[in-house]
Amino acid sequence: MASNRSPRLPDFIGIGPGRTGTTWLHQVLESRCDLPRGVKETQFFTTHYAKGIDWYAWHFRHATGTRKIAEVCPYFTRPYAAERIKAHIPNCKFIITLRNPVEHAYSQYKLMIHYVWARGSFEHVLNTRPQLDRSNHYAQHFKGWFAQFPRDRFLVTRYEELRSNPQDYIDRICDFVDIERIRLSDLGSIRDDVNNFAHAPKSRHLAQNARHVQYWLLDRRAYWAVNALKRARVWQYCYGRGEKFPPLTPEQEAMLRERFRPDVEALEDLLKIDLSEWKLPRNERSPKPPARAPSFGQPAVAAAIPQK
Repeated sequence: MASNRSPRLPDFIGIGPGRTGTTWLHQVLESRCDLPRGVKETQFFTTHYAKGIDWYAWHFRHATGTRKIAEVCPYFTRPYAAERIKAHIPNCKFIITLRNPVEHAYSQYKLMIHYVWARGSFEHVLNTRPQLDRSNHYAQHFKGWFAQFPRDRFLVTRYEELRSNPQDYIDRICDFVDIERIRLSDLGSIRDDVNNFAHAPKSRHLAQNARHVQYWLLDRRAYWAVNALKRARVWQYCYGRGEKFPPLTPEQEAMLRERFRPDVEALEDLLKIDLSEWKLPRNERSPKPPARAPSFGQPAVAAAIPQK
């Protein structure tokens, strides 16, 4: 990179959290923004920060300045990421999509089993892997981000809105980051469950070796190889084909609702929103699409979340 030119860095980042349609959002934004070349998540502000800002900027080397630069990477649950982003991109904007922590926790569990980061029952992993529990305490994570950036830099929405009305969801994002609206009907078929893992690995040993190879390639920015193996369905073969994940039982749902209730109520108080649907059993939730809460959007979010 030329030393006489400032590196081109994102204007906005979709910071997750993960398991909230981030892959779908990345694919949709590709038509309007310059995203990292060859890879969805650089993980720079978490895993690769020691490699330096030029390493990160290399991923946007194709950007000409005519389009917004963006990344969709789940930094939300990493408090140190906010400080690092503030140091390099102080004017950055952020998109956050919140998902019912009951569903989010189980989706995260499936991800951890898929990549052989954990083993055992859902209850066992929940109680022995603190990060699975901690990542669903949204209110605490928000406080860390709000300590670094003004609250009007954040567009906060809900995963239920993406599932019920994806066009409205992406319209609000486009308006917030100041890009031309994207008509989803022009993009063909893009599902919002791109990485909805259904099966555990048939062979933990094979899946673990595949993960080591995949991360070795990613660490060396051999994205072409990772993507080629994905197209050949090698990763799918290595990570899947095992037992199908069962749905949560009513007893598990009830346990999780009570576990996360204090944080849901803290989030309601912090963001001044109504999350009563998250406190109900699945069979008692309204079948209607969730109403757009005025505090989940821009510019209303700035007024609904007062500065402190």
